[in-house]
Amino acid sequence: MIKSIGDKKIKTAIFISGTGSNLKNLIKFSKIKKSPISINLIISNKRIAKGLRYADQFKIKKKIFNFKNFKKDEKNLSILLKKEKIEFICLAGFMKILSKEFIKRFNGKIINIHPSLLPKYKGLNTHKKAIKNKDKLTGCTVHYVSAKLDSGKIILQKKVKISTKDNPASLSKKVLKQEHKLYPAAIIKIFG
Repeated sequence: MIKSIGDKKIKTAIFISGTGSNLKNLIKFSKIKKSPISINLIISNKRIAKGLRYADQFKIKKKIFNFKNFKKDEKNLSILLKKEKIEFICLAGFMKILSKEFIKRFNGKIINIHPSLLPKYKGLNTHKKAIKNKDKLTGCTVHYVSAKLDSGKIILQKKVKISTKDNPASLSKKVLKQEHKLYPAAIIKIFG
C-alpha cells in the first residue's frame, strides 16, 4: 500500500455519479492537516451529476466519461489518471462497474463506500432490503474494490439502528451521516 511521504499528500481521484455528498465531505477532509490525501481529480459518468459543482467550487479538475464505448473510455480514463499522477481512487456513489483489468492496474488502490454492512445487501436498494427483512441494524462499509461487486476486503464498518418508523429515505439519511464519518476514518486507517 502507498504511504504518504512527510507532508506530501497522496494524489487522489474521486469517482461519482450523483449528488456528491461524500465527495464534498472528502474534499473538506483532504484540506485538514492530518489528511493523507489531496483530491486532484473528479471523474463522473454523468454530465448532470450534481456533485460536479464541487469541482468548480473547490477548483478541482473534472472529467466526464459516459462509458458508452466502455473499453475506449476506460483506456482514456487510465491515461488521464497516469497523466495526473493519481495514486489512489475513492468511489463515492459511482454507479459503473469497472473492469477486472482496470481494478488489477490499480490493485489495492481503489476503495468504495457501500450503504450496508457487507457482505449483507450487495448492489442496489440496500435500505429497502434491510427494512423488508425487518433487520434491527444496518450501516455502511468502506472496502477495497475487487473484481466481484461489493466483495473486496473490508476496511471499516459503522452500524446504524433501524427504527420501526424508518423508511428507505429516512434510513438513507441516517446511514449517510455515518458514511461521512466512516470514509475519512477508513482513509486514515489505510495510510496511518
